[in-house]
Amino acid sequence: MLRLINLELQKLLLNRTSKILIFVSFILPFTVLILSSIKINFFGFFTLELGELGIFNFPIIWHITTFFASYFKFFFAIVVVSMIGNEYSNKTLKQNLIDGLSKKEFILSKFYTIVFFSLLATILISVASFFIGLYYSSYTEAAIIFRETEFILAYFIKLVGFFSLCLFFGMLVKRSAFALAFLFILYIVEWLVFWGSYEIFGNSETAFKVKGFMPLESMYKLIDQPIQRIIMTKYPDKVDLTYDYAVHWQEIAIVLGWTAVFIFLSFRLLKKRDL
Repeated sequence: MLRLINLELQKLLLNRTSKILIFVSFILPFTVLILSSIKINFFGFFTLELGELGIFNFPIIWHITTFFASYFKFFFAIVVVSMIGNEYSNKTLKQNLIDGLSKKEFILSKFYTIVFFSLLATILISVASFFIGLYYSSYTEAAIIFRETEFILAYFIKLVGFFSLCLFFGMLVKRSAFALAFLFILYIVEWLVFWGSYEIFGNSETAFKVKGFMPLESMYKLIDQPIQRIIMTKYPDKVDLTYDYAVHWQEIAIVLGWTAVFIFLSFRLLKKRDL
């Protein structure tokens, strides 16, 4: 495994564009944490400091940081599809196979690299969230600090699943731009599934449940939006805002299932394709 990861890292770090995108994909998520130090002065009447609003308290900080940091995954998605596009355009795929790398090892090298960068991103956002939480949170009990850390696991699985989808699209079309366009097409398809389900079952709740089994929607549902939850902490009497924001194991299983499907399909495409 380490040999395959090292092989991919050499390819990525020799490419200037990939290095820049990797750097950006790791730095931008921390802009979410920078919000903790922002002070907004309202014409001298009062100053609003986001960190003092309680949104960086434990355990809600795990939810907030992982939700907003996940939006920056598109930068590394470009790296993932570029890994495949460059293999075809630079003829390195064929050369790797000639040099003794099997097609299975080729796909595994991409997948291991995805897992490696996803794990690294997860560790960084976890450590940053932990220290920001220690600084701002009024709760210092270990039971509260480490409550809801399942959002960290959900963040990691979300990254691995999304990048595996990008890997599959990269293998399917061989071109970075077209592979990213397929993400938009899939997004439209999932909404068509929703409206089709709505027509069949007659209610939006069932339609959303059906849509929840689709790749992009299942990844999104791993970490639900925290906006309502933030409002609920300030206005606990707003019972109409109550919703289920927890990480559910069945949602994790769906994303892991799609991840396995995408890696398997990527391997099948490579195995049947005439290089």
